Amino acid sequence: MGLSDEAFEVLCPECSAVLKIDPVTRAVIAHTPAPRKKTFEDFGAAKQALKEADERRESVFAQSVAAQKNAEDVLARKFAEAMKKAKDSPLDERPFREFDLD
Repeated sequence: MGLSDEAFEVLCPECSAVLKIDPVTRAVIAHTPAPRKKTFEDFGAAKQALKEADERRESVFAQSVAAQKNAEDVLARKFAEAMKKAKDSPLDERPFREFDLD
């Protein structure tokens, strides 16, 4: 039983496209893409989805702006705390370094 010279079709399990394959060369000689699925059933649903996406985007932007406004205060408080900690720590304590042992 030998190979037939007639091309055969294979359905892609991932995308449902139809591939036409030549058995002699084992190459894809034709490709038929799968039909596209509708993202939305009607324009009303599409409009609602776009509106919700806009609201989410505005919300994230507003949170980012608020965080930037408070960033200077946060950094100032962190700096003040670090300065307080530096003043409270004794000056004669140095971190241990291995080359100081030589």
